Amino acid sequence: MSLPLRVRQYAFVALAASLLAACAGQMEPAKKLIGDIDSTVSAASADAEKYVPDQLHDVQAKLADLKASFDKKDYAAVVSGAPAVLTAAQGLATAAAAKKDEVLKALNTDWSGLSTALPGYVTAIQSRIDLLGKKSGKKLATGIDVPAAKAGLADATALWSKAQAAFSAGNLEEAVNTAKDVKTKIEAVAAGLKLDLPPAAAPAAT
Repeated sequence: MSLPLRVRQYAFVALAASLLAACAGQMEPAKKLIGDIDSTVSAASADAEKYVPDQLHDVQAKLADLKASFDKKDYAAVVSGAPAVLTAAQGLATAAAAKKDEVLKALNTDWSGLSTALPGYVTAIQSRIDLLGKKSGKKLATGIDVPAAKAGLADATALWSKAQAAFSAGNLEEAVNTAKDVKTKIEAVAAGLKLDLPPAAAPAAT
């Protein structure tokens, strides 16, 4: 037996009102979840952008999707999907810290090797230049641009001072990159002097 039309209309209105109330009731929780994710991402974004950019961008894309759902008033979708996104956002800081530690260890290893080798390279090149400047070294100096080697060594030495200053200031990445440039310049000078540089000693174990 079917319900009278008026009863059915009342039932429909009641159902619609109930659904609207439920939807409105999810708005604040959805808003809070988005705010929590936003603040978590913001707090981790500096290191995350540098060390785990792909992971950060994935979380940001998912957050954008949640915001789009919120704007469409699909609060249920936000409430349902936000917890997983929040967990991923909370993982950014841990992942970035782990990657940062890995990078710093590699930079420390690089610096240890370069800071051990470069002074010896400079000494070897200076000794070669001194030898070529002596009468006994005139024959060896044939075909070698000694003034250019001196200038190249001076440039490398000045750059090495900058690398050491960066290391002293705690700018390890800059120090290592500058030291690598020093090594490249020194190797070029050594090649111009027809000098085989001594093998680098292994860095001391830490």
